[in-house]
Amino acid sequence: MLDKICQLARDAGDAIMAVYDGEQPLDARQKSDASPVTAADIAAHNVIKNGLALLDPQTPMLSEEDPQSWSERQGWSRYWLVDPLDGTKEFLKRNGEFTVNIALIEDGKPVLGVVYVPVTQVMYSAAEGKAWKEENGERKQIQVKEAHPPLVVVSRSHYDNDQELQDYLSQLGEHQTVAIGSSLKFCLVAEGEAQLYPRFGPTNIWDTGAGHAVAIAAGAIVHDWTGQALLYTPKESFLNPGFRVSLF
Repeated sequence: MLDKICQLARDAGDAIMAVYDGEQPLDARQKSDASPVTAADIAAHNVIKNGLALLDPQTPMLSEEDPQSWSERQGWSRYWLVDPLDGTKEFLKRNGEFTVNIALIEDGKPVLGVVYVPVTQVMYSAAEGKAWKEENGERKQIQVKEAHPPLVVVSRSHYDNDQELQDYLSQLGEHQTVAIGSSLKFCLVAEGEAQLYPRFGPTNIWDTGAGHAVAIAAGAIVHDWTGQALLYTPKESFLNPGFRVSLF
């Protein structure tokens, strides 16, 4: 199943790149929550929706671009959680820091995850407690790694305006910081390039599910700021609290 989901993410990435490279119109607009959406988001959503319907027709899919009502979701114990294009702002800035995110949620936990980077064709994936990175046709298992001073990854879109994050970093001790978009922050911790990803403020569950799966399979811990594991059990709101991804 994991290999098939990876291929599905690649197919969605191809649909995204057709818009990114100008082969298809951009059609950028704002959604009701003021977040941007483009033809690339919708094209990737359709690829994944159709693919999952063939691969796993018994399991429902929750996608950012077509979220079901609470009454439809409240009984789900297993579902696919999808962000067809995570980092639409980065897509519009053309910095390459956007991803395709697909996660399988069982009993509130991400048990399989794929994060694909269309511009670089790098694939992060996780299943059965193991995580991998595939680059230039080579696939290798990844795991977290300590470093001194630690590298802290923060959101490119929120870093400058997040006073709570600035205060936290000022008390952290010696460290280095890099700002990057999308779920790549989870993946940098997973492969040992970074050691900490703190996030203050809520996130939508589709922004984190796949990266969460990769991070924990690589040995990271993903907890909210009360020390509880970040969960994806269906609830009326799509928001999860702030969290941190760390080695311990």
